[in-house]
Amino acid sequence: MKINWNYPTSVWVGENRIKDLSQACKNLKISNPLFVTDKDLINLDMTKNIILELKKKFSTLAIFSNFSGNPIGENVEEGVSEFQKNKCDGVIAFGGGSGLDVGKAVAFMSGQSRPIWDFEDIGDYWKRADENNIAPIIAIPTTAGTGSETGRASAIINKKTKVKKIIFHPKILPSIVILDPVLTIDLSPRLTAATGMDALAHNLEAFCAPGFHPMADGIAIEGMKLIKKSLLNAVNNGKDLEARSDLLAAASMGSTAFQKGLGAIHSLSHPINAQFNVHHGLSNAIFMPYVLTFNKNFIDNRIVSICDYLNLEKNFDSFLNWVLELRKKLSIPHKLSEVIEIKKINIDQLAKMALEDPSTATNPIKLTIDDMKILYEHSILGKLF
Repeated sequence: MKINWNYPTSVWVGENRIKDLSQACKNLKISNPLFVTDKDLINLDMTKNIILELKKKFSTLAIFSNFSGNPIGENVEEGVSEFQKNKCDGVIAFGGGSGLDVGKAVAFMSGQSRPIWDFEDIGDYWKRADENNIAPIIAIPTTAGTGSETGRASAIINKKTKVKKIIFHPKILPSIVILDPVLTIDLSPRLTAATGMDALAHNLEAFCAPGFHPMADGIAIEGMKLIKKSLLNAVNNGKDLEARSDLLAAASMGSTAFQKGLGAIHSLSHPINAQFNVHHGLSNAIFMPYVLTFNKNFIDNRIVSICDYLNLEKNFDSFLNWVLELRKKLSIPHKLSEVIEIKKINIDQLAKMALEDPSTATNPIKLTIDDMKILYEHSILGKLF
């Protein structure tokens, strides 16, 4: 299968589409790219081979990989320095959420004079940017979770405050995305599960977010269907290219859909990611049933609509049980206390951070600081509402 679509990003889908990377650069008039990926991926044969092929096409190729999961502002600053030092004219963002977020942020910040935190996703802060100097971006995901390849934001941690910030600008949206399932076949079952649950959280919260956005709803509910169809298959057989393709599409769909909004799953996750370096998809998976049951009275009809489309019994408990059973089959912990020592958890501090998170505004129920405390307490104890 080789398919291209635009919605709104130009997406090139299919096995071995990575071979079209140099053509993507040519289409965007990138002659001196900065290849951005993380510390782990840069050492894989897969990545080395891609870089080797690029070097055959370009007289110079700069590489930046000095960062890991849950990137910080200083990582972006270092990447911008590499971009400017090598006089690059575009970014190839390669990897999971971290690689894509850093690559997008580098392309954005390479043309800005203000600090990155001035472009947090608050009101019209994005209008502060000099949009004429934002470099073109090619995004190539190697995991199927964050969907950052179709997103207009980057999640970057402020090291001083230990808060994960969402940096937003419409032109952070990559110009070309390459979805190649071959690049994901070596992803471990554990990471396949966590990233797949991340994609589920994006589609689910987008669908349940209040407001009228039928296009986002349609994308989100189809994204959930693809995850139901293929996540377990990909975990159990990593070389199942059809399942891998489904998950890549579902991840991109989740990011496209959540322009409608997210909710408390993400509000609770972001402080945990920033404070304890827990994988974002894993934390989303842990918080999912607690937020679902907390929001139940406000999303019951929405959940029944999902059940109808996913061929589940048409009631809230049927969907909840599917989520719980899916987590169990994926070996996802049921309680937050299974991944973080209870004595290290400051619920008051986390609750304040969660309440201030941008995702909180579009939760189906208006949330208070006490609600956030209760949600954290229940997730620690394993007690559903």
